[in-house]
Amino acid sequence: MTPRADILKDVVADLRTAASFVTIVPVASSKPAGDGDIARATWALPVAGLLVGLAGAVVYALASKLGLAPGTAALLALATTTIITGALHEDGLADTADGLGGGRTRERKLEIMRDSRIGSYGVCALILSFGLRWSALAAIANPWAVMLALCSAHAAARAGVPAFMSLVTPARPDGLAARAGSPPGRSVAVAFAVGTLALALALGPAKALVGLVLLSLAGLILAQLAIRQIGGQTGDILGAFEQVGEILILLVAAAFLHAGG
Repeated sequence: MTPRADILKDVVADLRTAASFVTIVPVASSKPAGDGDIARATWALPVAGLLVGLAGAVVYALASKLGLAPGTAALLALATTTIITGALHEDGLADTADGLGGGRTRERKLEIMRDSRIGSYGVCALILSFGLRWSALAAIANPWAVMLALCSAHAAARAGVPAFMSLVTPARPDGLAARAGSPPGRSVAVAFAVGTLALALALGPAKALVGLVLLSLAGLILAQLAIRQIGGQTGDILGAFEQVGEILILLVAAAFLHAGG
């Protein structure tokens, strides 16, 4: 097999790994992922996010074509992206809110985050997440602008995950974050480039910079909270980071793409 064919095979494998990592779409290889496979494939997370956002945008456009109101179309779009991802990130957000908000000790916080039951902090976090994303999409209204917003939000929100994984050590030796490993520098750089490009194409350079600054600040704040309270990051923390990023980009998009303006 030629070097070019090997590279293409690796790219396809990484795309399948990333898609299976953040969605319920059955695209994973039958071969078990080896050591470092998930970490290496994290460069493709924003690409997988782009496809998730596109699916939501298609549903929004179809709903609008049928004459449904922007609010209803936005709810259907959010339902689509949530179903495709298996509510993975929403679950992480809820567990993070419950753990960081409800536990007194590091051990108790980690225990709460592993508990499948949801508490009051988690419920409030989910209500805020869905409410803010729904209101942003409904305010944007225009189907084309909604597509730009959804695709850029889902891509950019996942683009920072490799950097977060690389800079913040896992809180547990046996959790999802620990098993995934630390992404190599190349994966971090490619993911960042893909997310930045998606934002720039959707919002323009200046507005994309606003989104990047907000994402960076959110990442720093969440990283500090995670390190201080539980000693590092977990899969739930990564899910919460994605949700916060998605919310911020959609709000930025709503501010600049309102009604297609």
